[in-house]
Amino acid sequence: MSSTFSALRVRNYRLFAAGALVSNVGTWMQRVAQDWLVLELSDSGQALGITTGLQFLPMVLFSPIAGVFADRYSKRRVIAAAQIAMGVLAGILGLLAVTGWVATWHVYLIAFAFGTGAAFDTPSRQAFVNEMVSNDDLANAVGLNSASFNLARMIGPAVAGLLIAALGSGVSATGWVILVNAASYAAVIVSLMRMRADELTPVDRLVRGRGQIRDGLRYVRGRPDIMLVMAIVFSAGTFGLNFQMTTALMATDVYDQGAGEYGLLGSILAIGSLTGSLVAARRARPRQRMVIGAALAFGAVTVLAGLMPSYATFALVLPLCGVTALTLITSANALVQMATETAVRGRVMALYLAIFMGGTPLGSPLLGWIAERYGARWTLVGGGALTVIGTLVATAAFARHQQIPLTVLRGERVSAELET
Repeated sequence: MSSTFSALRVRNYRLFAAGALVSNVGTWMQRVAQDWLVLELSDSGQALGITTGLQFLPMVLFSPIAGVFADRYSKRRVIAAAQIAMGVLAGILGLLAVTGWVATWHVYLIAFAFGTGAAFDTPSRQAFVNEMVSNDDLANAVGLNSASFNLARMIGPAVAGLLIAALGSGVSATGWVILVNAASYAAVIVSLMRMRADELTPVDRLVRGRGQIRDGLRYVRGRPDIMLVMAIVFSAGTFGLNFQMTTALMATDVYDQGAGEYGLLGSILAIGSLTGSLVAARRARPRQRMVIGAALAFGAVTVLAGLMPSYATFALVLPLCGVTALTLITSANALVQMATETAVRGRVMALYLAIFMGGTPLGSPLLGWIAERYGARWTLVGGGALTVIGTLVATAAFARHQQIPLTVLRGERVSAELET
């Protein structure tokens, strides 16, 4: 089997990946349907922003606790419980919409509860990959997970849009699409049930005790290599990875295009993201220099995108943004998982995800202010530049702490200190 898909040789991972793809398509369908539902109910962009914020907030609030759950309990059971909970929540929202009883506050409440389920699901899902595949296939499995997510991002919104339009484009139509997502969680449950437990790598579970969240934080503080990766993804996540907002501003404010052209940009970006995921999946073991290089390349390409003179040239550059962004994200994710001891992996991955995603509420308002003050182009130019600056500062601080010349980070070989 090609090195791009080598992890699929493992039966348990093959089942997991198939279930995740079905579920991811459903998730992207619900994202589109939920946004449309909020706009149908409120006709308010502010309400849409509140819904997104409420669904995102639990990842920041509950990730440390979710990390302890991932280390203390069976990851397979935690994932199954979270999937069932999210499936039930999607079913409730879908039924409320189909029957016409739904109100905006229902969406707010369910979005927060849904985000809570995702906050507990994600660290366990990330750490569970280590139990399904060997270290030799770990980077490939992480890359394939990203590829699955981005393939679903290409399929889900398009299917959701067609279904909503075919069903009349009203509140009831969104409900039927959300019910499809509720059913999609069954794919993950079935895949988990069909796994062979004797082919999973057993992991010692964390014994209940005090200070376990602090222990996870202390572990990360004692690992400058992991802190370097987290600082880089924080910079990119805060300032650069805001394409849902920045491409909308560029399409409408700079190039004077409509919703259709904006939607096309999302698909073009997803193609680049899928390519980046598959490229990263080919590498057996990511290095710090790959994460650093991908972050710098991503920042530079983002700046270039902001300078494009026309809609067509902007669209041509977007795949490069997707490739570099997903190379960064996938390599950073795999590097943190492979560098972390098994006993604390759930807590470290929870912290990693909180840092990666927690910068969005900080960066989005800043970039919005920049757009209003200086124009939409500067959301990309400024965001890309800040990503580069943040990466360089983090790299310089790491090199100084480890007393490593910066030239080593750019070289073909990495010293033993970098592999700590």
